[in-house]
Amino acid sequence: MRLAVPLAAALVGICGARFSSAEAPGATPSEVVRLWPGKAPDEPGGIGDEYVRMSPKLDRTQVEVTESTRMVTNVTTPTLTVYRPAKDRDVGAAVLICPGGGYWNLYWELEGEEVAAWLNSLGVTGIVLKYRVPRRPDEPKGEPARRPLQDVQRAVSLVRSKAKEFGINPGRIGIAGFSAGGHLAVAAATEFGTRAYAPADEIDKVSCRPDFAVAVYSGYLKAKDRDELAPGLRVPPGTPPIFLAHGDADPISDPRHSVVLYRALLQAGVPAELHVYAGATHDFGVRRVGHSCSTWTESCAAWLRYRGVLATTPRP
Repeated sequence: MRLAVPLAAALVGICGARFSSAEAPGATPSEVVRLWPGKAPDEPGGIGDEYVRMSPKLDRTQVEVTESTRMVTNVTTPTLTVYRPAKDRDVGAAVLICPGGGYWNLYWELEGEEVAAWLNSLGVTGIVLKYRVPRRPDEPKGEPARRPLQDVQRAVSLVRSKAKEFGINPGRIGIAGFSAGGHLAVAAATEFGTRAYAPADEIDKVSCRPDFAVAVYSGYLKAKDRDELAPGLRVPPGTPPIFLAHGDADPISDPRHSVVLYRALLQAGVPAELHVYAGATHDFGVRRVGHSCSTWTESCAAWLRYRGVLATTPRP
C-alpha cells in the first residue's frame, strides 16, 4: 500500500548549484586508495575477477535517456576513488558515496561518478566507495549484506585519518547512498558504536561516525510487514543529521522505507529532512530531468548549507 498523500519537508530558501549529467565525464579521480591493509576481513574469495558490465536499460526511471549505465561487480578488494573539486571552490568537506545495486552490483556511473561530479560542483570532495559485491553465499537475498558494513565503517575511519592529506575538515565528513547504498549510508550513520570487524590497524581507532548522511530511494529500512524500522536498525544517541529523498511511485523500494526512518529520527530528536516526490520512481540519481525529483540536489545543497557543511565554520 503506497502513501495516499506524498510527504515533503519544508524547503530552505537557498538554491544549490545546477548540475547536468553531461558534466559527469569531466570528473577525474585524483587517486584510488585500497581500503584494507591486506585481505578484507571475513572474505572467502572465489568469486572470480572484478569486472565492469552494463546495466539493463533504466526504463523505470525519470532519467531522460534510457541507455544502460556502467556497473561494477565481483569486488573482493574494496577501494576509495577520490574526486577533488577545483581549488578555488573547495569548502573543505567530503562525502563518501555508496552506489546502489541491491548488494549485487554497484551502479558506478549513475550513482558514483556522477554524484562525485555534482558534489565537486558544490566544492565538496566526492569519494566513491567500491564495497564488496555481489552477496556472498552466506548473505541471503532480501536482507542487507553484512560485509559492506565492514567496508563502510573502515572507509569513514580511513577518510578521517587522511583528512589532512585530502585537504578536508575531519569534522565535515559525510556519507551519501542510493538504493541499497542508501541503506549502507544509514547503517554507517547509526551503527558507529561497534565495529563489525576486528580492528586491523591504527586507522580503526579513528571514529567511523559520519558527520551527516544523505540517503536517496533507500531500501532495507522498514520491516517487511510493519511500518516500523527493520529488525536490527535503530537510532542511537549521537546519530548525525540525515537527509532523505524518495519517489512515491518507486517500484523497487517503497517510499515508506524513508518515511519510517524519518519518523524514528524525529522521535529520537535527530535533525532530519524528508522529500517524497509525487510520481517519481527509482534510479534518478543526480541527473537534471523533466521531473520535480531532479530538484532534490538543490534541496540537499540548501540543507548542507544550513547544516554548515558548505561554510567555513560548521554549525553544531
